[in-house]
Amino acid sequence: MKVGFVGLGIMGSAMAANLLKAGFSVSVWNRSVDKCAPLVELGATVAASPRAAAESSDIVIAMMATPAAVQSVRDGSEGIVAGLSAGKGYLDMSTVDGETSVKSAMLAHEKGALFLEAPVAGSRKPAEDATLVIMAAGDRVLYDSSLPLLEKMGRKILFLGETGNAARMKLANNLVMCGMLTALSEGIALAAGSGLDSAQFLEVLDSGAVSNPMFRMKGALIAANTEFPVAFPLKHMQKDLRLALQLAEEVGQPLFATATINELYKTALAQGLGDEDFAAVSRVIRK
Repeated sequence: MKVGFVGLGIMGSAMAANLLKAGFSVSVWNRSVDKCAPLVELGATVAASPRAAAESSDIVIAMMATPAAVQSVRDGSEGIVAGLSAGKGYLDMSTVDGETSVKSAMLAHEKGALFLEAPVAGSRKPAEDATLVIMAAGDRVLYDSSLPLLEKMGRKILFLGETGNAARMKLANNLVMCGMLTALSEGIALAAGSGLDSAQFLEVLDSGAVSNPMFRMKGALIAANTEFPVAFPLKHMQKDLRLALQLAEEVGQPLFATATINELYKTALAQGLGDEDFAAVSRVIRK
């Protein structure tokens, strides 16, 4: 199976590398060409455009940061859709709104191609370790044929039905993750500010019902107020909060805590923390 991979950011580069290590033939494209070099060393070829990546592959995968970025590589004379034809597959693993995925599916179907949205839960390390949780929705035939690819990138793969369901599931997932990280940051700040030992506070959390991998990964770094390795940029997490609130508005669901947390993330962006890991939001909370 020939695979095209468009978008080689923190996540995409690791995911494409896993496909190459698994023996797939992969052509890659990225706006900054220098990011292709490590993958070329693993055996990838470089496509001249997103269209070329689609034309040369059986399945083309996109992993972009925002809906606007998806549109920029999807549309136009050199976009992915222009390179699709009957029987090909278009697999978008970006985190976007459901409407963007539905539009991608419509455009792919107009070319006789199949479409699958497949956003992921996980950040840099799970992407590198191929332990992502993959939420897929769209054409079941493409899901079945792309499983050999998905299994080399994730440890848990779910098929959620019609296009748009996976996008909505991912936004709900990230909403919860943001809330947890915010609560952790506030708990650490309160414990330290009232004279408690932060390490003991984290030990208490890890011994009880709220114990989880993210707290273990981020807690000590937040307590130390140190630099955070960028696993998930804060600006992308705020984008996901914005999309979740947009979805909530559409369906008439109040999101009281999420609306407040979004304001916190917007403050972090205004303070220049957008390119740092989303745990850097703790610096806005810290007194």
